[in-house]
Amino acid sequence: MANSRVSRLREAMKLKSLDALWITGDVNRQYLTGFTGSSGYVLITLDKSYLLTDFRYMTQAADQAAGFEIVEHGSSVAKTLKELLAGQKISELGFEEENVVFSTYRAYEQELQPVKLVPSAGLVEGLRIYKDDHELALMKQAAELADQTYMHMLKVLRPGVTEREMALEIEIFMRRNGATSSSFDTIVASGERSALPHGVASDRVLRSDEFVKMDFGALLNSYCSDITRTVVLGKPAPKHREIYDIVLEAQLHTLAHLRPGMTGREADALARDIIVRYGYGEQFGHSTGHGLGMEVHEAPRLSKLSDDILQPGMVVTVEPGIYIPGFGGVRIEDDVVITEGGCRRLTESSKEFTVIDC
Repeated sequence: MANSRVSRLREAMKLKSLDALWITGDVNRQYLTGFTGSSGYVLITLDKSYLLTDFRYMTQAADQAAGFEIVEHGSSVAKTLKELLAGQKISELGFEEENVVFSTYRAYEQELQPVKLVPSAGLVEGLRIYKDDHELALMKQAAELADQTYMHMLKVLRPGVTEREMALEIEIFMRRNGATSSSFDTIVASGERSALPHGVASDRVLRSDEFVKMDFGALLNSYCSDITRTVVLGKPAPKHREIYDIVLEAQLHTLAHLRPGMTGREADALARDIIVRYGYGEQFGHSTGHGLGMEVHEAPRLSKLSDDILQPGMVVTVEPGIYIPGFGGVRIEDDVVITEGGCRRLTESSKEFTVIDC
């Protein structure tokens, strides 16, 4: 059976005049082959597909990487690679410049002579940016687990526990319900620490009458989710409600108007302009969103510096926020897929202003 991802990659290679591409990135390797082992390399030529791995994974690779010729490499991967290139009469080899450190490049340069190394970037990532129906179904499952986790946390959040304890509760719930791991270091930030956009959980004890911001995601079936919800423990102050309502307005406005053909900067402005209008532009210092998939941060970017063009099949986060040092902060984040007519939410849990009585 033909591998459509490899076929599309070959078309991209032809546009770059590449006869062969050496793929070393773990996620790119899995995306192309389906192989989930921890060690391996992929060589794609215009008519051959190789997966190189070591003795430990030969059986697994044969089971998972349909359509690939499985090659066991010895202690020198470069030696095996050189033999394959010679057999295919390949004189130039593209490599993933963003996944190869300089010392490895120098070793390849020496050991693969006379093959010329050609740096390339974004060829596989350019395929991964568009999710097919199967991928979207997997991402919906990861999003549903994030939603379920949030609903669980509403039952257990209370004063007197630490942020770390609540972060652990999030991660245990996700793992018990099928996640391989969390998508990233779980953020639970309370009180004044909620003003830290990436305030990874600390030993701070949750108290009454303050924000609790939770940013987390599940890695499920090799795909990530990423959600943020902010709640109030106890009695909210007027300021809590004020900044929450502004962030929610900005987020809902963005979801209502996000559409294909927009640039990342235009999408970012949908949220940013509202927050600026209310006088909190200086308190919104990060981008409105980012791409999501097998990694938690992928292209495209929803940023005031981004010229990425949104297209159907791309999955992005929408996550405006306001952060006031010494008081606290709000972020509200959903995962959405760009559609022909706009966007569709993958995360669907409530974003109403939520107060947990305590």
